[in-house]
Amino acid sequence: MQFITQTPGSRALVLDSPHSGVVYPPDFLYTCDMATLRRAEDTHVEKLYDFAPALGVHWIEAHFPRSYLDANRNTNEIDVSLFDSPWPGPVETDPHILSKVRLGKGLIWRTTDDGVPIYERRLSVDEVQLRIAQCWQPYHAAVAQAIDAAHARHGYSIHINCHSMPAIASSHATDFPGEAHADFVVGDRDGSTASAALSGQVCAHLRSLGYDVAYNHPYKGVELVRRYGDPAADRHSIQLEINRKLYMNEQTLALTLGFDSLKLHLRSLVDLLLETDPRRL
Repeated sequence: MQFITQTPGSRALVLDSPHSGVVYPPDFLYTCDMATLRRAEDTHVEKLYDFAPALGVHWIEAHFPRSYLDANRNTNEIDVSLFDSPWPGPVETDPHILSKVRLGKGLIWRTTDDGVPIYERRLSVDEVQLRIAQCWQPYHAAVAQAIDAAHARHGYSIHINCHSMPAIASSHATDFPGEAHADFVVGDRDGSTASAALSGQVCAHLRSLGYDVAYNHPYKGVELVRRYGDPAADRHSIQLEINRKLYMNEQTLALTLGFDSLKLHLRSLVDLLLETDPRRL
């Protein structure tokens, strides 16, 4: 199966969608309800940005679902209770990062956002290592390659890590269960992965379009912006979360009438970023 799509671009802007995959590999062997599992997806995010490659934007998209392997987690964010034998690799010890693992949201998910167990079996070390080799490694290689190419050509890069979020945080999704989310959350890990001026410009543009925008709460950005954002080296990475209520029915996953206008507004944001040189902000 094709695990990722990588479309090279010519501009300084890189977009990636790590959680919109809907191709469920035959070795997944989950036992929870598929409708429940599918609500873990950043459903339709790839459709919201499908105009980008034609503009010369670098595009990377995962086809595997995030519940199979979460490309926005590091390979050491491992829940060792999942395995039928000892995990041979390093395991994260940072208590803040481990809070997500305890919620069942490590590299390999143990539960859905509502706390429903995904498996009725132990996983083998070999099958998880295969998921890392087939999914995580090529996805991260593609993102790194795109950012390197954009930076080499233009002297800077802007990376937008594209996500969606439920209208209300589920019990096992974040550290803030039940919280009503803003229309957008812009995350740069407290200014460590992108310049404050660039993040501020993104927030200001979205607010000018009438949206409620939160900054670094409750999503600051995770592994993909942490790993590739380095504003001091003119490499800027921002995690952008979109509230699903703006464009889809969260129960049926069907697109709603808001999809087209939201897509136009995202196009205006991309157009702005294509004309932005963060070195001059």
